[in-house]
Amino acid sequence: MSAASPAAPSASTIAAIQEKARRLSALSMMSTTAAGSGHPTSCMSAAELVAGLFFYAMKFDPKNPNSNDSDRFVLSKGHAAPLLYAALAEAGVFPESRVMTLRKFSSELEGHPTPRVPGVDAATGSLGQGLSVGVGLAIGARLDKSATRVYVLIGDGEMAEGQIWEAAAFAGHYKLDNLTVLADVNALGQSAPTMYQHDMEAYRRKFESEEWATEVIDGHDVAAVLAALDRAKAVKGRPHAILARTVKGHGVSFLAGKEHWHGKPLSKDQLAQALKEIGGTIEIAPDPGKSYERESLPQPPDFPAPAPPDYSDGKPVATREAYGNALKRLGAVNPHIVAMSGDVKNSTFSEIFGDAYPDHFYQGYIAEQNLVSAGVGLAARGKVPFVDSFACFLSRAYDQVRMAAISRSNLNLCGSHCGVSIGEDGPSQMALEDLAMFRAVHSSAVLYPSDAVSAERLTETMARRSGINYLRTSRPKTPILYSNDEKFPVPGFKVLRQSAQDRATVIGAGITLHEALKAADQLKSQGAAIRVIDLYCVKPLDGKAIAEQIAATGGRLVTVEDHWPEGGIGEAVIAALAQCGMAPAKFRLLAVNGMPHSGKPDELLDAFRISARHIADAVRELA
Repeated sequence: MSAASPAAPSASTIAAIQEKARRLSALSMMSTTAAGSGHPTSCMSAAELVAGLFFYAMKFDPKNPNSNDSDRFVLSKGHAAPLLYAALAEAGVFPESRVMTLRKFSSELEGHPTPRVPGVDAATGSLGQGLSVGVGLAIGARLDKSATRVYVLIGDGEMAEGQIWEAAAFAGHYKLDNLTVLADVNALGQSAPTMYQHDMEAYRRKFESEEWATEVIDGHDVAAVLAALDRAKAVKGRPHAILARTVKGHGVSFLAGKEHWHGKPLSKDQLAQALKEIGGTIEIAPDPGKSYERESLPQPPDFPAPAPPDYSDGKPVATREAYGNALKRLGAVNPHIVAMSGDVKNSTFSEIFGDAYPDHFYQGYIAEQNLVSAGVGLAARGKVPFVDSFACFLSRAYDQVRMAAISRSNLNLCGSHCGVSIGEDGPSQMALEDLAMFRAVHSSAVLYPSDAVSAERLTETMARRSGINYLRTSRPKTPILYSNDEKFPVPGFKVLRQSAQDRATVIGAGITLHEALKAADQLKSQGAAIRVIDLYCVKPLDGKAIAEQIAATGGRLVTVEDHWPEGGIGEAVIAALAQCGMAPAKFRLLAVNGMPHSGKPDELLDAFRISARHIADAVRELA
């Protein structure tokens, strides 16, 4: 239901916002001309929308623009960054002169927004992700019982992205009435008109089908923009979408509604003509060169130690189940933990946390892209998000993970059902690329527990660690290897078998560590000893410490992994050794080298040459 409509804004207020919109358009054109690149026309279509937000609707503290007490703004159409920077400058976050440093190497004002800029919570520019970030911010505000509102500006071009509708469905389902979308429907994409152009009813039907309140307005009518923003605040029980019909390059005769201007700055002569048409130039002082980059970014909050793992009966436990146990223990000591699952909570065992803390658990359904980006929004709000799915399905959200790293986000991901060891489900469910994926993410930690104790301890580590953290869990139950008080520093590894007579160093993790231990027993019965290392931390990797272990076994190395050979444990170890100037004298990198198919786990491990007998054979070849 909606409350009664608020009083209409005064004529003087409308005039003041119209002048702000003019200045935002002018600064957008001026800064992109100075930079020699950028997207001025994409800024001009949304100038009235952004002016109405920043200078009329939003509760905003320019001295602390990322405060949890302020409303939040997400620019999903990130190529309109000059418009955002102009608004921040007009609001007093930094001087207008700083906007003129747009895209310079020395400036924090990059071509697309990142959280280096005060007032920005997440990197945007890979289109379609901003609404999901806004969803995460809105959930976080709800958990905090905060009156904060979240506004997201999206473009009509990016509404062709499926993630937009994943986020819209999620927001409608959870009735996020603290979330407002402003859709800049200017009808022009980069290379051609957009799919629906100015068919505003098509967009209305889409949002209404996801249980959103919607309205269509003229996006250049300031009175209509302000009235719509007032109505959005009054809507209860569902999110609100303001669908604004706009014109790309609005206000300038040779730009307005014209194709082939996307991503093109104006020449100095064109700029002079354009500024004359919109009401004159803006005088800006020279930039003094002071940086306004944010001094700090959100960090995971500290919390007391949770109850330790309790595995005393000797029964095998799957690492995926231990992940759920760990989340429950963390929830008891850290109220900022929020878990989301892609409809696999009964397989990843995050349901254990959800049953204990239902207000902090969200069913994300089968929409992995939205899950990951919503986690970014939660982290920006100061929460500690844990997102889980089958590891193979996280591959469809890899761009979102990449953007999370650019956002300097603190995001925890758990991927279960890894490798051929999942068995009968077959290759469509077998993650064989995930180690390579997550190793390639900037500043990521890639953690691969082999028993329940290490899985719990590493989950706690993730909750304390900044950056992108990935936990690779396995489907089969495995024996307990460690005492409940064992610690697992990052970086680090554990030496589980060791003697002065070791003929080779064998490195595994997860299922293959247990195969390596079986191989060690087989070889011991034949009078041969090997060193067995649990590489629970695949990244970061202490190459020097591993080199010392390999050197002690005659320089002979065998790595074994339930993963493709490309980008996994073997290549990680070899790269780490190379970085510290060491190469093994002889080595074998055992990995899944053929396309797998359904079968029993033990059959598959053996068929694809990563079982105990193949490890033993590799050791014999080297020795």
